[in-house]
Amino acid sequence: MTSRRSRSVGPSPATRAARPAPPRLRARTAKLPAHGGGVITRTTLPGGLRVISEAMPGVRSASIGVWVPIGSRDETPSVAGASHFLEHLLFKGTSTRSGLDIARTMDSVGGEFNAFTEKEHTCYYATVLDRDLSLAIDIISDVVLNATIRSEDVDVERNVVLEELAMRDDDPSDLVHDEFASALFGDSPVGRPILGSVESIESISRAQVAGYYHRRYQTNEMVVAVAGNVEHAAVVNRVRANFAGRLDPAQATGAPRSGTATRYPPICPTKVIADDTEQANIILGTRAFSRHDDRRFIVGVLSAALGGGMSSRLFQSIREERGLAYSVYSFGGSYADIGQFGVYAGCQPAKVNQVIELMVRDLSAVAEGALTEDEIQRGKGQMRGGIVLGLEDAGSRMTRLGKSEICYGDVLGLDELLARVDSVTRDQVTDVAQQLLSQPRCLTVVGPFGEHDFDGAV
Repeated sequence: MTSRRSRSVGPSPATRAARPAPPRLRARTAKLPAHGGGVITRTTLPGGLRVISEAMPGVRSASIGVWVPIGSRDETPSVAGASHFLEHLLFKGTSTRSGLDIARTMDSVGGEFNAFTEKEHTCYYATVLDRDLSLAIDIISDVVLNATIRSEDVDVERNVVLEELAMRDDDPSDLVHDEFASALFGDSPVGRPILGSVESIESISRAQVAGYYHRRYQTNEMVVAVAGNVEHAAVVNRVRANFAGRLDPAQATGAPRSGTATRYPPICPTKVIADDTEQANIILGTRAFSRHDDRRFIVGVLSAALGGGMSSRLFQSIREERGLAYSVYSFGGSYADIGQFGVYAGCQPAKVNQVIELMVRDLSAVAEGALTEDEIQRGKGQMRGGIVLGLEDAGSRMTRLGKSEICYGDVLGLDELLARVDSVTRDQVTDVAQQLLSQPRCLTVVGPFGEHDFDGAV
């Protein structure tokens, strides 16, 4: 596991008696663009719950995910880490199944059952044989809707999450990404780590976690995504049965999270986490565009050309030509209102200054238009291959469906995605590189260094 709203989402019995019953609404179903011989279908049930599936003829597996648009950026400082903590607790038991019952049932059919929490959403998912899909839908629905969140389970999982925090702190390649986000976005919800802190996890109470769950987990905002050897109507019927009593026709479908007027503090130019490690872990980067900005496709090509493969500029200059690091790559990330773009390397502490100089040199050159047409074409090829090859199994297709629907309210067809990538030009990449890399930059280093060892390095 990596990781709202009351279990009674409708009006009270007294309220229902005081007004006429709303008219029964029919589910709305639509076909969407698909690929590979499959069919994508979306049904919106009364009360706003969306069920989206992709049929994959010829496979014998099925994957289901319940996506909740709640993540760590929805937390106040007093409950930092609650979304991820809650993800753990939902596996501990429901009003009808114990945690052991859930585990035994999934093990008996050879299924994979897990969850993950991000900054803006949480997903509970399972992958099973196609014949066991109904069982998987039953269990995941029960876990998401009917968790008991007992005090004794909170105490047990508190220790598990604290161990997870300790494991993160012992892995500098993970820690550096959390510290980079903190330096980039400050003490904002986006800048805080998904896991929370030792202090917040030690102090959070059962009442706080349960209250967060009852307030936040609203069915009209959820998405059920399914992919594999599935039949859409059967999936919808099973989901409808499991969510019965929670589908209030008076509720509207939750809209995708939009960009908000969040005010972020200035970027911290240099952040050093002193740690007695054998390897220095470095990230140099800046703020980028939100996920609703169409320039995200240009950023993807830029990232691939700069540090996305063995032929990329960074990989060649830092690893292949000079042997200064084993792991070198660029990366991007986007949220509803903002994004990030950076380059990472892990190297021996004695070589860190040289690696930083090469990072700064390559970023500056790219901002001045140094990427060639050949590099751009290779970057586009990297993106195309990553998109297509990443959709070869039911789990990855379910993830694409669920994340697209929860983040955008729509799913782009594969041909349209590839066309967006193909349309990117060298001039566009140069323009975006200039926009991004002319901004203030942030250097984050985890290793055996002092607080001011890299002042002025970027």
